Amino acid sequence: MKTPAPRTHSAIRQHGNTLPDSTRTGGQRTLLAAVVIGTAVVTIGVAALLVSIFEHKQEARRPFVRLVEVDEATTDPAVWGVNWPDQYDSYLRTVDTSETEYGGSSAMPASKLESHPWLKRLYAGYAFSIDYREARGHAYMLHDQEVTERVTKRTQSGACLHCHASIVPTYRRMGLESMEQDASPEALAAGFNWPAVMEGFRIASTMDYATAHAELFKTPDGSPAKETAAGDGGEEDGAVDGEDVHAHIGDAHPVGCIDCHDPDSMHVRVTRPGFVNGIAALARSDDPVPHLPSINRWREGDRKEPYDPNRDASRQEMRTFVCAQCHVEYYCASKETLFFPWENGLKAEQIEETFDNHKFPDGTAFYDYKHGETGAPVYKAQHPEFELWNQGIHARAGVSCADCHMPYERRGAMKVSSHWVRSPLLSINRSCQTCHNVPEEELKGRVEAIQARTQSLLTRAADAMTDMLDAIRAAQAAGATDEELQPIFELQKKGMWRLDFISSENSKGFHADQEAARLLGESIDYCRQAQAMALQLRAPDAPESDRPVEPVQGVTPAEKPTEP
Repeated sequence: MKTPAPRTHSAIRQHGNTLPDSTRTGGQRTLLAAVVIGTAVVTIGVAALLVSIFEHKQEARRPFVRLVEVDEATTDPAVWGVNWPDQYDSYLRTVDTSETEYGGSSAMPASKLESHPWLKRLYAGYAFSIDYREARGHAYMLHDQEVTERVTKRTQSGACLHCHASIVPTYRRMGLESMEQDASPEALAAGFNWPAVMEGFRIASTMDYATAHAELFKTPDGSPAKETAAGDGGEEDGAVDGEDVHAHIGDAHPVGCIDCHDPDSMHVRVTRPGFVNGIAALARSDDPVPHLPSINRWREGDRKEPYDPNRDASRQEMRTFVCAQCHVEYYCASKETLFFPWENGLKAEQIEETFDNHKFPDGTAFYDYKHGETGAPVYKAQHPEFELWNQGIHARAGVSCADCHMPYERRGAMKVSSHWVRSPLLSINRSCQTCHNVPEEELKGRVEAIQARTQSLLTRAADAMTDMLDAIRAAQAAGATDEELQPIFELQKKGMWRLDFISSENSKGFHADQEAARLLGESIDYCRQAQAMALQLRAPDAPESDRPVEPVQGVTPAEKPTEP
């Protein structure tokens, strides 16, 4: 059998099993071109990615560009907004367009007196019985205070501006003037000067509201001078010849950037004298505060210097302390300098003990006001969010106010803390779910359940309070003497203090639900005790009962069996 001859190259080409040389060369060139183009595209993409990463890193390293200078006298937040526009824009949004069920703010603050008429009786004899509305955000806090009927119809203390106005440079100026030191605009802008601030704070606390408010306009606010509408460079809003940058321009300013940030470093800081004194008093107390480690470290140290949050506190603690400058309980009237009553601790009964033992400078016993219906001296709670938060699980877990109310958000490469301070229920994803891996609806349901239960207890406590007032007034009408009523007045004070402590606190119990329930339960108890005692004073003495005492009934034998 003959072996077939091998197929020649020409034969293969004739049978079409390969491409012509020219075609094969063209295909290779096309493939090579595709590879080159693909490589170029990938290279350009990688280069663009690297450039973008580099630019974002540089952006993160320089989170702002200082276009204008701010200093210790720049109270106008709009000037700070030139350098920090993201934070300023969110700060301006502090009037919420939507509300949570038990909180939030709106452009038309609702009257609490209309929605909860019992508040008029709780605050009878006090200006809050005239006008008491839902709070709005930081950008509006001074305006709302200026126009409330509590100020327009009654004389209030200048101490009220401690938390509503950007007033620290004014404190500094007044303090420097009192100490006969340089109070020029340059001196005000040069440094914080705590001794001068403390002295000015003391002076302003003795003034009435209108007088202290007028002092704000004597202090430069850092706003740029403005030209007139005609553009002739004339005077406007306090500017002299349109050039005096040291004048106070425009309106007084609410709490803003300078109140929480160092103008040189932008570090978070505490500026309010009341808080500095109060937190130092808390540090000296024996109240356990395991969630505030810097205070515990100070207590274990030599204590040569008072506790100073700006020196001793951690950054995470400061993210609560800047809020605790104002969201607290304090004495705010002109009989003495404003103070935070924390020398015995932060619980309601510890604050009550501080008030019970406190004397005014004239030696008289402390009280906030005499109740308009009964005449009993009572205490008025302000807005003790910090105090209640301290008793809750979030404080013990190291969660700060800013973590929930000012959650981080991304702006390009930067992680920015939102300055749209509002209810966490309006930003559950960023405020809550960073820690709680739970659906939004479930988290919202948990909060609303706590707040609904707190509201139910509030209603019961309010009913007990109004019944108590009715009984006391009936006893007074029946001729009960002040001496007879004295122990009842003490119970009235205790019951109303605890009710006010929770109703004035803005979380509706969420900051510490068990503590809120405990205080409302005690309020109900004290009010019912006072009601019962008042009814006894009103009723005539009962005759001695002649009803016979029934012997033991049931399966128990009347006589013990005789043993055999």
